[in-house]
Amino acid sequence: MKILIDNGHGAGTRGKRSPDGRLLEYLENRIIARDIVDALTARGLDASLLVPEETDISLPERCRRVNQWCRQLGKQEVLLISIHCNAAGHGNHWLSARGWYAYTTRGDTRADVLATAPYDTALHHLPGHRIRTDYTDGDPDQESDFYLLRHTLRPAVLTENLFMDNPSDCAFLLTKEGQQSLVDLHVYGILSYLAV
Repeated sequence: MKILIDNGHGAGTRGKRSPDGRLLEYLENRIIARDIVDALTARGLDASLLVPEETDISLPERCRRVNQWCRQLGKQEVLLISIHCNAAGHGNHWLSARGWYAYTTRGDTRADVLATAPYDTALHHLPGHRIRTDYTDGDPDQESDFYLLRHTLRPAVLTENLFMDNPSDCAFLLTKEGQQSLVDLHVYGILSYLAV
């Protein structure tokens, strides 16, 4: 199984920062994504970053990279999780929305099973934080037709790792403890999904 971890936006993406400028989403995503890959690799799994570059790689190129692995190995042998931080506004002032959640595409797909695994570990790894759910279709993930989720051959999951424009979430994201909690949430979710 090839595990691809996408680290969201690049250094040149406009906005995508906390109102005080201390948290840069591209950098936060890369810290978490790299540590997820390192933890999975240390367990003997084949994991790598989808985007090792610091620059923003286009969504079509990201999908091309995923689909290349799917064609090479077979789509059942590829797993993709895209790491993001959320924001309720445009990054110019603090807001009250907070919490962790995951997205899949609309409808019932294998991505729903993959998304449920980190949900199952989220309560343990993010105690005291809001875990946002939507059970209208019987599973906890949110559904949206984000480009990366819709245009990959393998069903994928996009996680929103707290809100960078919420002062409490942001402060937690900037700590080693917060970053490690999010790494562990993803790592143990993936291990659970793979039944490792």
